[in-house]
Amino acid sequence: MGSQISKQIERRKEILTEKKVLVDLEESSGETYPGSDYRPSDRNNWMAGFNPEKLHTNQIVWPGTHDSASNRIGIPLITRPFAQCQSLSIYRQLCVGTRVFDIRVQEDRRVCHGILTTYSVDVVIRDLKKFLLETESEIVILEIRTEFGHEDPPEFDKYLEEQLGEYLIDQDDSVFGKTIAELLPKRVICVWKPRKSPAPKHGSPLWSAGYLKDNWIDTDLPSTKFESNMKYLSEQSPVSSRKYFYRVENTVTPQADNPIVCVKPVTNRIHGYARLFITQCFSKGCADKLQIFSTDFIDEDFVDACVGLTRARVEGKA
Repeated sequence: MGSQISKQIERRKEILTEKKVLVDLEESSGETYPGSDYRPSDRNNWMAGFNPEKLHTNQIVWPGTHDSASNRIGIPLITRPFAQCQSLSIYRQLCVGTRVFDIRVQEDRRVCHGILTTYSVDVVIRDLKKFLLETESEIVILEIRTEFGHEDPPEFDKYLEEQLGEYLIDQDDSVFGKTIAELLPKRVICVWKPRKSPAPKHGSPLWSAGYLKDNWIDTDLPSTKFESNMKYLSEQSPVSSRKYFYRVENTVTPQADNPIVCVKPVTNRIHGYARLFITQCFSKGCADKLQIFSTDFIDEDFVDACVGLTRARVEGKA
């Protein structure tokens, strides 16, 4: 018992030390970067606000969410706090400005996070289509994967093509250099990541796993995750020459050896440092590599941080 208590005390000290690292970094460097003062007047249509004929796909800093469809996962107040990473529905996330979604499914097409489940993926598709009908120039990246430990839903690729066919942008390397206007009226880049089923092929309406990459590490330590994100981002090519999307996740994850295992208080350790991360990208010389930036419990300020940098790129200031 004594050794367990001692271990928890040391873990608590480690977390406090790591939080202080980010606080000190924020105080010394600030959170100002090209576009940091920009606030879009209409987050629902922020891409349209940049003129689709001038905004290139590879200029966009895409605001994304981690475990996007977990707002109603599990049982409220019982299992939900251990798996919920978003409080907004997919539709509300779209309206606030989110443009990249991370959806995990199991065999019966229900959205899941580990062993916990929520609504059918039909709800995700319905929310997305509602938003697409209400807007004209917003492009969305929809990543759908079979959750670890589960089997692929049968014929899921056909399901996605049937549901989203008119909106799907075909898998094609030339997309990265095109303007939004050149992609329209197609609106959705759908990345399907099955565990065992065949991967989508070049020219397919669906995109294969290699087109959306990241380097996720499983930690609840905020400075460790912050530095890991920076390290892996710095190893990527600039967005202007990449033929894949690269995601940085501004999140940390509850660990079994720590008493705090609910998502929100843990991920809050890093949540407020999104602007600091972008500022440090400029300091480290890798701001031209940032592309998809994702978070738990997305809010307007996170979206604005990404949209502001996008604007700076369009204006040639970043």
